[in-house]
Amino acid sequence: MHLFRYIIKSIFLLFILVTPLKANTIYNLIRIPNLEIYETNTSNKLKYFSAAKPFRLGVLKNIKCFNPDQKTLEKKYKIISKNLNRYSDKFLKKINLKYVVLCENLSISGINTAGIPDNKMKTLILDIKFNETYFERVIHHEVFHVINDSFKEKFNNKKWAKLNKSNFKYTECSTCSSKTGLYVYNNTNGFLTEYSKSTASEDMAEIFSHLMSHKNLVEEKTNKDTILKQKVLFIKNILLKIDNQFIF
Repeated sequence: MHLFRYIIKSIFLLFILVTPLKANTIYNLIRIPNLEIYETNTSNKLKYFSAAKPFRLGVLKNIKCFNPDQKTLEKKYKIISKNLNRYSDKFLKKINLKYVVLCENLSISGINTAGIPDNKMKTLILDIKFNETYFERVIHHEVFHVINDSFKEKFNNKKWAKLNKSNFKYTECSTCSSKTGLYVYNNTNGFLTEYSKSTASEDMAEIFSHLMSHKNLVEEKTNKDTILKQKVLFIKNILLKIDNQFIF
């Protein structure tokens, strides 16, 4: 009886010691608190973490996200992993993406956002509660920002801006703009969505995300829009220079 109690006590103490160790290890890797391992055995070597409790980030602690319920997490993980599995481990290594954090109601200074990429920490935070209509597309949109941050010299904003009509000007930042719509224009006129008109990098991300999720739609639009066609070629050419085996 005493031996049994000793074994139970030892297991309990081990659990207490190991659980914080995992949380601390994750924090040391990507500097995000309150996370737990969700899935690490993936075909392209991405490591998925989920928020065990709400967390705040940034110097001003203005980035915050909440822990998801298990049912939603399981459902959305299947969608996220299906989309991210399209990127090979070779490509992910090139763009410096290794970790994905899953949480809900992600915001920066009170403004909701689908994701936050951080290629220095090799991390992408995704809001699993983001708008269902655009959910799969925004996964690729956020991946593009990781790509862009890793290869800024290739995605030249000035060269990109010259593809537009001479009288068009982007805003200084995406949060400075009132152009937030993600619906696809019937008449594109060089832009797939309203959000494309905010900044050059958001324009690129919108085109990339549609190439990855709605390729047929992009082909249909480019047949009628020469500016959009040039933008698609711009994105494709650079991606194939980064990885000549990349598949859209």
